[in-house]
Amino acid sequence: MKEKFRYVKREDRKKILLLSDDLRLHSGVATMAREIVIQTAHHFNWVNLGGAIKHPDEGKVFDLSADVNKEAGIEDADIKLFATSGYGNADTVRKLIQTEKPDAILHFTDPRYWTWLYDIEREIRQQMPLMYLNIWDDYPAPLYNKSYYESCDLLMGISKQTVNINKLVLEEAAKGKIIEYVPHGINEKYFYPVQEEEELKQLEEVRKDLFNGKDIDFVVFYNSRNIRRKSPGDVILSYRKFCDSIGKEQAKKCALIMHTQPVDQNGTDLNAVREAICDPEYVNVFFSSNKISSKQMNWLYNIADVSMLISSNEGWGLSLTESMLSGTMIIGNVTGGMQDQMRFVDDNGEWYTPSFEVPSNHMGTYKKHGEWAVPVFPSNISLVGSVPTPYIYDDRCDFRDVAKAIEEVYNMPSEERDRRGLAGRTWAQSDEAMMTAVNMGVNVINNVNKTLEQFVPRERFNILKIEAMPNKYVKHPIVY
Repeated sequence: MKEKFRYVKREDRKKILLLSDDLRLHSGVATMAREIVIQTAHHFNWVNLGGAIKHPDEGKVFDLSADVNKEAGIEDADIKLFATSGYGNADTVRKLIQTEKPDAILHFTDPRYWTWLYDIEREIRQQMPLMYLNIWDDYPAPLYNKSYYESCDLLMGISKQTVNINKLVLEEAAKGKIIEYVPHGINEKYFYPVQEEEELKQLEEVRKDLFNGKDIDFVVFYNSRNIRRKSPGDVILSYRKFCDSIGKEQAKKCALIMHTQPVDQNGTDLNAVREAICDPEYVNVFFSSNKISSKQMNWLYNIADVSMLISSNEGWGLSLTESMLSGTMIIGNVTGGMQDQMRFVDDNGEWYTPSFEVPSNHMGTYKKHGEWAVPVFPSNISLVGSVPTPYIYDDRCDFRDVAKAIEEVYNMPSEERDRRGLAGRTWAQSDEAMMTAVNMGVNVINNVNKTLEQFVPRERFNILKIEAMPNKYVKHPIVY
């Protein structure tokens, strides 16, 4: 594990304005933003313009310093939160720049939420660097994002694929940017293999309550939103197919836990799916829909024999990382950032890094992978899109292939599953993977400091010669 950067006195720290979800929320963006703040609070002061849909605290200001001190183990954090509905606007940011006097701005999530920010990027970058913790789910390289990437001094790509996409889209302009890999990192304090006797007793009680007294020997776990791209219906369908494959008597001792909202307008009615697809005599599907603590979530990962995420688009897939840190094996669709966590190996024996020639491994170029993972390659790759995002691959895997992946894990002795799960934890903690909160904090500090040192303010205007625009087309291969 990388060592933390040196402590800096509160009055000597640089101040960063963070544009993201409200740090107190439980979204993926909020969770990672919060960890970044906690892991870097000894080195930077932070101001969070914290967004939420119809924020109940809109307009209020909160001092989170005491809470961060407790989590970070320091005494002098300086963390403020300004609550806003949506992600704010240009006037709000102008006011914060005037009153809080930040040294840099860091924003996080889909660039379409920040069009107003890019409209004033020259104004901002005359004073301070604009930094972006960014991710993109899939290819073809999104040329429609080019102006967003060009507007930033630092691009921290959450996945290896995102780093490659940044470079493919920017082409020559990439030479003037700092573009680095900064994977999501999970806090080992909250996600770990349960081993203490007292906690094991608690875990057993949770298990009994969860399964309503049923004798369950094998558990598959899904922890994600009930939305279309996460393919929650296929999760149930693949589990049903797995149960049929092993036979009714064996299936009675297996269970699928889905920690999600069973009914979501952005997804489907999973209660209806379960009722239609699953014979309750032998297909055990349990929903966990209440908000739970990190400790309780870790218990669910420890109860599970394998966690699965088969999204057709997935920038990263936090539940897979949490599972790995908890010492539990993973099943994942080979797409987006989930590829990183499976650690595919290229022809040189190295951890696969996307390139111009092989931008993604979703077409199955490389088959060797980390032993903690059971990958499922998409059976269909189609081009979908919308007006703001005209094209993006949709990587759909076949539920029958997912069922085979579940059966592969089921057929392993429990000791082998445990060994492989712990191997995944060890790798996620390594300096190669960098998938812990501490490593994420170190990476952010290193790249922010580098950007602050190299920052050259933009001129007030540029004089450009009007020329015909070059043809815009994706240059990388579409079959690889």
